[in-house]
Amino acid sequence: MFNKEFSEAFKRTLIFVLVVTPLQLITGLITAMLINKSFAGRGIVRSILLLPLAIPTIVTTSVLLILFSKGGHITSLLMGRYSFFPKIVDYEISFISNPYTSMGLSIFGKVWRDTPISMLILLSGLQQINEEQYEAARTMGATAIQNFFYITIPMLMPSISSVLILRSIEAWKEFIFPYILAPSYPILGVLIEKYYVQLMDPGTAAMVGVVLIICILVTSYVLTYVLNKINRYLIRA
Repeated sequence: MFNKEFSEAFKRTLIFVLVVTPLQLITGLITAMLINKSFAGRGIVRSILLLPLAIPTIVTTSVLLILFSKGGHITSLLMGRYSFFPKIVDYEISFISNPYTSMGLSIFGKVWRDTPISMLILLSGLQQINEEQYEAARTMGATAIQNFFYITIPMLMPSISSVLILRSIEAWKEFIFPYILAPSYPILGVLIEKYYVQLMDPGTAAMVGVVLIICILVTSYVLTYVLNKINRYLIRA
């Protein structure tokens, strides 16, 4: 079972998890902090940021496929086929056929689709922080950066832990984006489908599934351990 195809799929899945998980935390935190502030049109901005959740995943994936496949709109744009954009390349580019761009598209789609979930979790944590703590810190001369690292982050650790653990689990078992946007470069979830459906080998598919479960459990344990250590350090600091 542990052939070259499995090894490559495992490496791609690991990279996918290591990139997607922190990106979803970062984008979720930025958007949560944005809409946590009071400003004109906050409701509209919040609705726009939640829009990816309202769009079915298959629709998002199909749009990316239409845009970035060979002969798609992005290639046509770069080749100067639209009058409003200058010609940049002389040949058609198939982003789906390239191992780096296809995986990059899968990562982009996953982060864009799931960032609102991270945002909502972190927003809930931000709204639990008492504004008086920031006011007290400002009276003692604390800067915005110091407030962020010594008040916001420690108080958000439960929410951050939830985001990292939940998003890493989702990243490990991702299927749709890589299946459609990077079909030639499968990750473990796609490899299970290939063995079970295409090759009709349920035994091997089950073994890959067991590996995937083990990876999820190990990742969850490591993240929980590390985040608890960080939380205890921040509390002492």
